[in-house]
Amino acid sequence: MRVEGGPAAAPDPARAEARAGTLKRAPLRGLAAVAALILAAGLVVFAVQRLRRAQAAVALPTAPARQGDFLVLVRCRGEMKARRSTQLIAPMKVPELRIVWLAPTGSIVKAGEPVIRFDPSSARQQLVEKEAALQHAQASLDQAAAEARLAAEQDKLELATARHDVERAKLEVKKAEIVSALQAEQSRIELGLAEQKLKVQVAKVQFNDVSQQARVASLTRARDKAHAEVEVARYRLERMERTAPGDGLVHYMPNQSQGWINAKPFKIGDQVWPGAVIAEIPDLDSLEMEGRVEEIDRGRLREGQEVRLRLDALPEVAFPARLALLSPMTVMGWEWPPTRTFRGFARIEKPDSRVRPGMNGAMDIVIQRIPGAISIPAKALFTSGGRPTVYISERGSYRAFQVQVLARNPDEIAVRGLAEGSQVALVEPDQAGRKLGSKL
Repeated sequence: MRVEGGPAAAPDPARAEARAGTLKRAPLRGLAAVAALILAAGLVVFAVQRLRRAQAAVALPTAPARQGDFLVLVRCRGEMKARRSTQLIAPMKVPELRIVWLAPTGSIVKAGEPVIRFDPSSARQQLVEKEAALQHAQASLDQAAAEARLAAEQDKLELATARHDVERAKLEVKKAEIVSALQAEQSRIELGLAEQKLKVQVAKVQFNDVSQQARVASLTRARDKAHAEVEVARYRLERMERTAPGDGLVHYMPNQSQGWINAKPFKIGDQVWPGAVIAEIPDLDSLEMEGRVEEIDRGRLREGQEVRLRLDALPEVAFPARLALLSPMTVMGWEWPPTRTFRGFARIEKPDSRVRPGMNGAMDIVIQRIPGAISIPAKALFTSGGRPTVYISERGSYRAFQVQVLARNPDEIAVRGLAEGSQVALVEPDQAGRKLGSKL
């Protein structure tokens, strides 16, 4: 308790020292806070610069905008097929057909070259037997013809004798006036007998003639039958080798004698039934691609349009072609689930020896040509604010630029408003930056 007018209380030395230390540390705390803020700002700037450097480094693959004729395409997949082809069929009515030689599958053959050979031993044996039967039939016919000629000459002689007897008897009858009645009557009786014998002889000659003709005709038919069988045997022997009817590629059909599940292409040693389709030779000059056209594209196509074919086996070559035919109705496919599509047939203008039936590829049907258009890759077009936009590369940064789309293809887009040679980004910068930021 302080007393007025009394001496003042002495200050506390410990409290004064603590207050002085607090006043000395206050500026140091301010400096530390400022330094922390500067360091945080530096880290932020460093992170942003690093992000931008990384974005410029990875991001952003670019492609130049090109100027030239832009082809508006309808693309579809298809398979090469031959419009013209010939089949090699096993000969009819030829038993025991067994393959002993085949031309290599996939080989090119010329017209008249052998493709298939069957075992000819059975056909040769049959030919030898039929030729022997023909010789026997011919000998029998020759013998019968000779006997017929001999019998005919004998009949002629007997007939002439009978006629001579008749004439002689007539002469004897004319002597009736100068001979006795008895002798005259005897002469008339002999004339009657001679005339009857002549009639019998004429009938006999006719009978022998008809009999010999029937025998010769029968043997002639037997000879002709044997000759026909020889011709059949020769035909079968000639059909033991099948040749190519025209130039083309050899393709062997599946042998379904053991069921369609176990069907494999015909090979040497297979037993073949008459009439079986063994091989097919497609004409390589008639190759065309059968493409599956979607219903949405059918209305934009017409026959005669330019087509560019690209085969999976020859990706470096674009074959010029023309759209030769369009199916008026949809066709059911064999894939599962089943689909129905239109069919377009494109014919190659200049046949190439490397193209084979069965090759798969793509048909690019040109439905419009835009001259002098600026084209960019389809990946370079983005949407910003509901409008088509590209990002132009300028000194490490990317500037959004709005364009007008003229036409689209699966791989390229024709645009208006973009200068030729502009480098456009194939990845949207903002999206690439977000991806990089998440990684960092």
